[in-house]
Amino acid sequence: MKDFLILYGRERKGEFLRFFLFSLIFLCSFALYHLPTAAVLYPALICLLIGVIFLIADLRRAFGRHRWLSRLEKLPAALMEDFPEAQGPAEADCLRIIGALCKQQKELQSNMEQRYTEMVDYYTIWAHQIKTPIASMRLNLQNEDSVLSRTVQEDLFRIEQYVEMVLTYLRLDGGSSDYVIKEYNLDEIVRQAVRHFAGQFISRKIRLVYEPVAGRVVTDEKWLLFVIEQILSNALKYTPVGGCITVRLEEPSILCISDTGIGIAPEDLPRIFEKGYTGYNGRSDKKASGIGLYLCRRICANLGHRIAVNSSPESGTVVRMDLGR
Repeated sequence: MKDFLILYGRERKGEFLRFFLFSLIFLCSFALYHLPTAAVLYPALICLLIGVIFLIADLRRAFGRHRWLSRLEKLPAALMEDFPEAQGPAEADCLRIIGALCKQQKELQSNMEQRYTEMVDYYTIWAHQIKTPIASMRLNLQNEDSVLSRTVQEDLFRIEQYVEMVLTYLRLDGGSSDYVIKEYNLDEIVRQAVRHFAGQFISRKIRLVYEPVAGRVVTDEKWLLFVIEQILSNALKYTPVGGCITVRLEEPSILCISDTGIGIAPEDLPRIFEKGYTGYNGRSDKKASGIGLYLCRRICANLGHRIAVNSSPESGTVVRMDLGR
């Protein structure tokens, strides 16, 4: 309100000055001709009283327009349509310019949404199509057991992970409601993730300490499985040969996945869930995308779970997911 009164006073400053200037001119003229100055003062006071009445009415009208425009200011550009009627040529020009800008903003937003939808559709189709040659290559390699075939199979495994990550990223940003929330056996979900990486554990000679997590959780199986697989993938990536990965359930319903890997630098811990942030280890590895943990955090937030990471370069990394919510 204070800012509005200051701006209103600045806008009407010229009218106030003109009134007092004209009154002063009449007063000086009467004084030069030796006429009674009261003949000027009384009409000036009457005009001042009437002016105050009109000023109050104009102030109320201006304040109403100010509140109207303040409400419009909080709306997105696409909804800015019901503008107040212009009170003058300058204001009409401004409203016309604002209307043209809003129209351009709507057209630009519509074009961007269309292009984004087309891009998402293209990458979704690509991600599904790329699975066919990957499956074909895997079938061709099953009949061959050599160092080269095992190396190619590991590369195909990583490619499949990256493709699945792309699909997950597109589903998250696509506004999809692909969630089936119900009660699941947590041990079955964890076992699926462990079996998926069984070949990686064997080839890298990494020991798995798995304590059956007897319990049930209200979640979405597919999305939670992706989160667990992503955590195991990171643990395998940064755990050296001969290391150990442990999966256990902490009371009351906290799934804990720990490793004896290289750990995370203390200065990187606060930012590991940021999109695209790779940290010291990721920059050393040259292959990290900084997307995996970002997706995990977003999925856990959508499912109502909480995820936290504790780590140090000396003791490895511990990821805890609170599934009790």
